[in-house]
Amino acid sequence: MATDATGAPASSVLEIGGTHVTAAVVEHTNWTVKPDSLFRLPLQAAGSAGELVDAMERAASGSGDAGAGGLTVAIPGPFDYERGVGEYRDVGKFESLAGFDLRTELSDRLNLDGNSIAFINDAEAFGIGEYALGAASGYRRAVCITLGTGVGSVFLDNGLPVRTGTEVPPHGTAHRLEYRGRPLEETVSRRAVRAAYTAAVSPDRKDGDADVHEIASLAHSGDPTAVRVLETAFAGLGEALGAYVHAFGAGVLVVGGSVARSWDLVAPALRSGLVEAVPELRSLPVRAARHPELAPLSGAAFWSAHRS
Repeated sequence: MATDATGAPASSVLEIGGTHVTAAVVEHTNWTVKPDSLFRLPLQAAGSAGELVDAMERAASGSGDAGAGGLTVAIPGPFDYERGVGEYRDVGKFESLAGFDLRTELSDRLNLDGNSIAFINDAEAFGIGEYALGAASGYRRAVCITLGTGVGSVFLDNGLPVRTGTEVPPHGTAHRLEYRGRPLEETVSRRAVRAAYTAAVSPDRKDGDADVHEIASLAHSGDPTAVRVLETAFAGLGEALGAYVHAFGAGVLVVGGSVARSWDLVAPALRSGLVEAVPELRSLPVRAARHPELAPLSGAAFWSAHRS
């Protein structure tokens, strides 16, 4: 654990995304990022291991407290979070980190004890951050999901992930769920939405390969095909999640990620799917994330401070 200039407890954190790496110092008094510590750099997911770690090192050093007292890293899976080793094979990102010992490399470069570096899934860190200071604050049990390239998720009890038990999906992750006999991410993910829209439009339509933000724009303009495709995806997500959200006793469902920016399109369909699965979820609060950019940083710090 680091401290700020006044001696108050704080944590050094790194968030690794598909296009960026962000470093910051998070204050434990309110789990907010110190504004003068935030340092963000572009990251090429297809880069070499050396290039990726170079960016991480520069970001950590640029935050002003390069891992003072330890470092918590929020990073997407597949990743061995206990060992600090990448497992990225045939996933289209960070392939150069497959089998790469990121803990040892960061400890060497930042002059840290390897045992002082901890790793957490980025979707889990996001949800914990929303519990610490966002849309899940005040709820003992919450489910938080991120919608983007795929479906990220975390089931939280008092701000910490629940990964085992019959009341959560396998390993506590929604992307392992199925919807109507197929993996959930074949219904709701960037590639699934694009594929569904492409299949639905005429071959001569020039917007047949539109990306999700373009499909959302078409839906806002009243395009019935775009509306139907998005409603199907988000309702499917609700149906797949509903039984687990109910069994877990969640007090709130929080949604973040790039797809969730079109909240007026996401929320009604998602709620419809939840109620279709479990009518008792009709009154469940379904909220957009309050701090989608900073929540993973705050969440990484909160988890590091409270994990056993």
